Amino acid sequence: MTTAIPADLLERVEEWQRVDPDPDTREELGGLVATGDVAGLQDRFSERLQFGTAGLRGAIGAGPNRMNRVIVRRAAWGLLSYLLDTVPDVAAAGVVIGYDARKNSDVFAFDTAAVAASLGVRALLLPALLPTPILAFATTELAAGAGVMVTASHNPPADNGYKVYLGDGAQIVPPHDSLISDWIDRAPADVPVSELDDPLIERLDDSIVGTYLSTIPTSPSVDLTIAYTPLHGVGGATLHAAFAHAGITSPVVVAEQFVPDGTFPTVSFPNPEEPGAMDLLLALAADIDADIAIANDPDADRFAAAIPTPDGGWRRLGGDEIGWLFADYILRTTSGDDRLVITTVVSSTLLSQMAAEFGVHCAETFTGFKWIARTILDHPDEHFVLGYEQALGYLVAQRPLDKDGISAAVMFARIAAEAKAAGETLQSRLDGFAARYGMHVMGERSLRMAPADGAALVASLRADPPTVIGDSRVTQVQWFEEAGLLRFQLGDSARVQIRPSGTEPKVKLYAEVIGAPGDRPDPAPLLDALSALLAN
Repeated sequence: MTTAIPADLLERVEEWQRVDPDPDTREELGGLVATGDVAGLQDRFSERLQFGTAGLRGAIGAGPNRMNRVIVRRAAWGLLSYLLDTVPDVAAAGVVIGYDARKNSDVFAFDTAAVAASLGVRALLLPALLPTPILAFATTELAAGAGVMVTASHNPPADNGYKVYLGDGAQIVPPHDSLISDWIDRAPADVPVSELDDPLIERLDDSIVGTYLSTIPTSPSVDLTIAYTPLHGVGGATLHAAFAHAGITSPVVVAEQFVPDGTFPTVSFPNPEEPGAMDLLLALAADIDADIAIANDPDADRFAAAIPTPDGGWRRLGGDEIGWLFADYILRTTSGDDRLVITTVVSSTLLSQMAAEFGVHCAETFTGFKWIARTILDHPDEHFVLGYEQALGYLVAQRPLDKDGISAAVMFARIAAEAKAAGETLQSRLDGFAARYGMHVMGERSLRMAPADGAALVASLRADPPTVIGDSRVTQVQWFEEAGLLRFQLGDSARVQIRPSGTEPKVKLYAEVIGAPGDRPDPAPLLDALSALLAN
């Protein structure tokens, strides 16, 4: 016997089916109705997938709380209506649209183009499956009014998403996100769309990729043995082209992961930071006696790397370690006291020490690479040379104004080649940083909980901060409003931080401890102590 579906819920489901152009999601709802799955329907219809500073991101499926064609069309209508209301000449400037290899990415991109054309706005589609950095680059290169990238980046295979860039080339920040969301709320139930042969819809040619590649500096020939994986994403072809342009020997690729495949058949979670995600890469690196192993996430905006260890194994570098290697190289090979380096509040403090040694400005900004981009735009009189966040996001060039795993890979290969030519290893360089600045060790932990619960926990700690965490006395408490982050400074040698995740149901804890050269302090006791405080 099936459960009776409340009349108001059933009415909403039937209205959704009426306007849904996708037979798969209509069938999904039909099956839930037929079996009387009230919980499943309520989960899909209890709220709308929220448009925030990361755009849209969620599991693909039917209803307003999933990623689907109805939601994408309404999001596109809201975004374009906002642009028409606020950006002069946006109809002629147009919007650039890119997409990756995830399920329905191309469909969502074409729907966005069809909505744009129906509103009289040019839609410029990238020529193929391409990395997010190329979409961000194209937005400013073509002087478009905005850019849209259909991707869920490194999320699980079931997800998709919708990143939005404004005409300045940076991802949206408040208040644009809430203003766009307000327009989305006004979207008609059945959004008008043009046919895909509408003259306002243009397919760009490959020249935009060539222009992007031309901005990557060339160098003397780099002859390294490099193992590489794009993790079933869209970075592979572009990385090969970038290496050829820069004079770097083509990498040996993980064949099982090279062709774009939105089902991600060899990894359960296509994030290089996740345990097991780089296993095939490290096995290949060992087989070919590689100098370095490198990876991109599925939309190639992030970059990961691993190095050989003295015992014949391999070690994945932490995001900060890669950032330090970039900083050392860039600060040594550029000049000027107007240089600017940028990192985030949850990344290591070591960058500020390196910058001080070179007499350049180091800015610390909120979590999320959009804030690094915003800081660049807010400092037009300074010469930006490096931005990084510990979650494998790096910008080592002037454009695009977003993390770029392709140009990062090129520079990392150059750094590895320089070290090899000097008879050094990347590990010996990291050891040198520890000798010069102290041993900085980072630790992170995630506690799963509902977003509201996480925010309440952080608020309670802020209202009544501890005076001691573990065995360490709290010497300073700082609150970062835009990041929702609370920082506890523990003397000169440690700090811990806490914030609710902006994209997942979890609270994230961060610790940094600093020891003497040769000493490797452990951040785990501080994370344990902070976790215990939250449990109480």
